[in-house]
Amino acid sequence: MKAHTDVNAPAGARPRTRGRYRDADLMAVTAFVLGLVGLLLMNLLLGPIAVVLGSLALWRKTARPGRARLGIALGVADLVVLACLVTADDTWSWSLT
Repeated sequence: MKAHTDVNAPAGARPRTRGRYRDADLMAVTAFVLGLVGLLLMNLLLGPIAVVLGSLALWRKTARPGRARLGIALGVADLVVLACLVTADDTWSWSLT
């Protein structure tokens, strides 16, 4: 696989491979989407996944760090919403009745 040269990289920095760069960006976007969906559905599952994917995207130096941080924040918000639901009506899911 050919190395991807980054125009903004400092002199002497190792070039990143295009696949790793793209994977980190996809992780950031996926963390954001899962965190957003997790506010409404499956908080217990999607919240922690959004936090992990957002953290991995930041660790891999994504070009979308804002989206990765937002994914982490939404994942934490998912868990806060879940904690509020559990304390309010002693259930682990949304309840309409």
